[in-house]
Amino acid sequence: MTIAFQDPINLFASDLFAPMGAEGVHARRQPFEQVIDGLHALISREREPDTEVFRFPPVMSRRQLEKSGYLNSFPQLLGGVCCLHGEEADIHAAVNRFNAGEDWTPALAPTDLVLAPAACYPVYPIAAERGPVPAQGLKFDVSCDCFRREASRHLDRMQSFRMREYVYVGSAEGAVDFRERWKARASELAAELGLPFTIAPASDPFFGRTGRIMASNQVEQALKFELLIPIRAERPTACMSFNCHRAHFGIVWGLKCGGETAQTACAAFGMDRLALALFATHGRNPARWPAPVRKMLSL
Repeated sequence: MTIAFQDPINLFASDLFAPMGAEGVHARRQPFEQVIDGLHALISREREPDTEVFRFPPVMSRRQLEKSGYLNSFPQLLGGVCCLHGEEADIHAAVNRFNAGEDWTPALAPTDLVLAPAACYPVYPIAAERGPVPAQGLKFDVSCDCFRREASRHLDRMQSFRMREYVYVGSAEGAVDFRERWKARASELAAELGLPFTIAPASDPFFGRTGRIMASNQVEQALKFELLIPIRAERPTACMSFNCHRAHFGIVWGLKCGGETAQTACAAFGMDRLALALFATHGRNPARWPAPVRKMLSL
């Protein structure tokens, strides 16, 4: 694990992580995981009534992600699942090339799976299979291990990370209200956890020239906000986001609410980043964190 020593969190990174031979991929030690568990319990206590819970695996259907438009928006972040295919002789040949010190990876071929880039993508086709969305909308609590190809020496830019989201599917008004409600409640939670933060309009890392126009429109239309917490010396880190997708997923998956195309919104919690923010703010030893914070996280 390459370390940027100017970041205070790196002074005790070895207390929290062990290297795994690749940038942005870390083995998490017990103190870090205890905080993650506390954050999950805290977020679960905030779950709104009539919210359905799903826990997704770290992989999802490649065709579903293609249909969602991810390749047109973030191809630079996507990771696919590849395996050895063919007859037994073909697989043996790849192994023999490895044993001979040669490159065996050209024998890999893509499967019908990709690594999940966000927790919410699988929930929209699940909702679509149920038919029309009820007038009050649908709410989901989703989580999974995610992957984005963001190899970085910084601890807050992991390639493999945990994401928790609350998702809404329903009317346009309901989507905006959901986003604003969670933006306010998440701000209260951050303050109660003693975290210094700001909330600012933001954009996603869309790909290419067209993507830069999309990102600009996203900011201008105030569709995405991020809760930023100082973890690194260079700039604050987005630890939560609050998004209105408008009718994008409604159009893609044929979601209807009250005869109109359904709109969606989500509140996303970057679990590893939130835990890092707590350590960066309160120090390496959770037993010495402020009593109210320890109580909130059951530490």
